[in-house]
Amino acid sequence: MRDLEVDPVGTTSRRNERGASAVEYGLLISGIAALIVVVVFAFGGNLTELFDNTCKTVGDGTSSAGQASC
Repeated sequence: MRDLEVDPVGTTSRRNERGASAVEYGLLISGIAALIVVVVFAFGGNLTELFDNTCKTVGDGTSSAGQASC
């Protein structure tokens, strides 16, 4: 008969574990988003320069049909 008894404390702790796991996932997603923002700000200037140089290089190699605009 003891196996059929419901332990309210155990039920509560399971509910709290679900909430804790949701909070952990939220923190993980927030950390990843913050990392993406830092990387964009850190390398944003270099990426802009890289794309500008690529556009200029492609623009210099255009045929007489027309000029490329960046």
